[in-house]
Amino acid sequence: MSRHPEVKWAEREDKVYLTVQLSDAKNPKVNLDPEGVFTFSASAGTDNNLYELKLDLLDRVNVEESKINTGVRSIFCVIEKAEAKWWKKLLRGGEKVPHYVKVDWDKWVDEDDDSGGPADLDMGGMDFSKFGDMGGLGGMGGLGDMGGLGDMSGLGDDPIGDDSEDSDDEEQIKIPEGKAHDKKAEGESTKDS
Repeated sequence: MSRHPEVKWAEREDKVYLTVQLSDAKNPKVNLDPEGVFTFSASAGTDNNLYELKLDLLDRVNVEESKINTGVRSIFCVIEKAEAKWWKKLLRGGEKVPHYVKVDWDKWVDEDDDSGGPADLDMGGMDFSKFGDMGGLGGMGGLGDMGGLGDMSGLGDDPIGDDSEDSDDEEQIKIPEGKAHDKKAEGESTKDS
């Protein structure tokens, strides 16, 4: 019995971003049909569990211009729409979206905020290959240069270091009572000189 990997999606007027989140996928196979049928299969985990996915996208797509990047933790796809228009939803049909398909809020842009430019989404130097050139993904490259992030495994739960406590960099100045006016006046007089 196969399992479903988690999928995140976002869109622009002319493309859809799909991220299949599956760490250490072995023998990933991705297929995209011009009618908008996206299929994925791979094995993963210590037991080599089979993960499969079939998504009937809302509308037609341009397979030749669509791109894919396989990484260690995910497979990222940029799917070019056949016609540049906003979709009302990701999948065709009136059924509820499967629980494993979620909105990718990191890439999401509202229709009225879309600039449509190429700098629209930072791809972080990822090496993309076209779907049309794929006979399977076995020999494709992984993530490209990630901007010098290096090994972040020793940083704990908060790799960015964003503490909710006050930073040591902030200097708090206390003005003794009754002296507030004098300090302000001194500061103003030094600016004028």
